[in-house]
Amino acid sequence: MDIIQQNGTIFITLAVIFGLYMTWGIGANDVANVMGTSVGSGAITVKTAIIIAAVFEFAGAALAGGHVTQTIRKGIIDPAPITNNPEILLFGMLAALLAAAVWLMIASTRGWPVSTTHSIVGAVVGFAIAAIGLEAVNWVKISQIVASWIVSPLLGGAISFVLMLSIRKLILNTPNPFASAKRWGPVYVFLVGFIISLVTIFKGLKHLKIDLSVPASFAVAAVIGVAIGFIGYILIQRTKVDEEADKDFHYASVEKVFIPMMLFTACAMAFAHGSNDVANGVGPMAAVVGLVQTGGEVAQKSELPLWILAVGGFGIVVGLATYGYKVMRTIGSKITELTPTRGFCATMAAATTVVLASRTGMPVSTTHIAVGGVIGVGMARGIGALDLRVIGGIIMSWIITLPIGGVLAALFYFTLRGMFAG
Repeated sequence: MDIIQQNGTIFITLAVIFGLYMTWGIGANDVANVMGTSVGSGAITVKTAIIIAAVFEFAGAALAGGHVTQTIRKGIIDPAPITNNPEILLFGMLAALLAAAVWLMIASTRGWPVSTTHSIVGAVVGFAIAAIGLEAVNWVKISQIVASWIVSPLLGGAISFVLMLSIRKLILNTPNPFASAKRWGPVYVFLVGFIISLVTIFKGLKHLKIDLSVPASFAVAAVIGVAIGFIGYILIQRTKVDEEADKDFHYASVEKVFIPMMLFTACAMAFAHGSNDVANGVGPMAAVVGLVQTGGEVAQKSELPLWILAVGGFGIVVGLATYGYKVMRTIGSKITELTPTRGFCATMAAATTVVLASRTGMPVSTTHIAVGGVIGVGMARGIGALDLRVIGGIIMSWIITLPIGGVLAALFYFTLRGMFAG
C-alpha cells in the first residue's frame, strides 16, 4: 500500500507509456487486420485506411467503447487472494501491458496477424501464475479461448465462402454481370449497415445504458441498414462501365461497383473494432490509474475516463500509420489474391461472425475471424488459390501468443517488483 502512495506518479506515468506502446501495437496489428481486406483488394489506399481508422476507431472507442472496463479481463483470474496486496495487481497490470505490447511489436515486424485480446489474456495469466499460483487461473475460461482458435476462423471462413458463392450466382455468372452488380449492390450494402449496426447495438451500447430488446435491436438495425443501403445505391448508380478495363479482365467494371461498397465496410468495421477492442489495450492502464487514485483499492471494474480512451485512440492511429503496412500486406495479398468483391465478402463475414459471437458469449478474436474470412473467399476459388505456407505461419503465431505473453509478463512482473518492492 505504501509503495503505491510513494510512487503513484511514477506508476501512472509508466501506465501511460506502456498503454501507448500497447495501443501502438493494436494499431500496427489488430487495426491493420480490419483494414487489410480493404487495402489489399485495392478498394482504398493505405492513406485512406489511416484516415478512416483515425476517425472511426476513435469514434467507436469514445461513443460506444464504454467508460467502465473489467479490471480482470474476462474473468480469467480470481482477484480474491490479492485484495489485501494491491501492489501485486498494480505490478501485474503494468507487466501485462508491457508483455502484450512487446509481443504485438514482434508479431507486427514479422507481418503475423495475432490477437490483441489473446495477447493481453496470456499476459494476465502469466502474471497471475507468477504472483499467486496456478489455482488463481480460471482454466475453463482459458480452454474456451483455445477452442475459439478453431471456431472463429471456421465460422468466418464458412460465411465468406457462402457470400462469395452468392455473388458468383447472383452477379458474376449472369448474362450482364455489371447490371446485376448495380441491382444487387444496394442489397449487400444494406446487409453491411444491418450487420454492423447489430454489432454496435449488441456489444457497444450497453455501456451507454441503452438496453434494447432483441426485436427492437433488429428493427433499429434494419432502419439504419435501409438508410446506408440508399446511400450505397446513389454511389453505385454513378459507377460507369469501363470497356477498356473489361477487355483485360471480364469483371473489371463489376469490381468497380464494389469499391464504394468497401468504403462502407472499412468505416463500419473500424467503428465496431474501436467500440469492442480498444478497451483491451487501455483496460490494464485504467486499472493502474484506479489503484493509484483510490490508494490501493482492488475493484472488479475500473472507470475508463475519456483521456485514457484518447491515449488509446492516439496510439492506435500512430501504430497503423507507422507499421500497419506489414500485417495489411499479409491479410490483403499474401494469403490469397483479393479483389473488391472478395474483400467485401471477407469483411462482411467477419462482421457477421462478431454478431453471432456477441450473442452467444463466445470469446472470439476479430483477428482470427478476419483471417478465416480471407481463407474462405480463397477456398471459393479452390485450395490452390491459398498460400498454405503463409496460413501455417499465421496459425503457429496464434498458438504461441498465449504462452509467450504469459512468460514475458512473469519476467516483467518480477522485474517491476524487484525495482519497487525490493
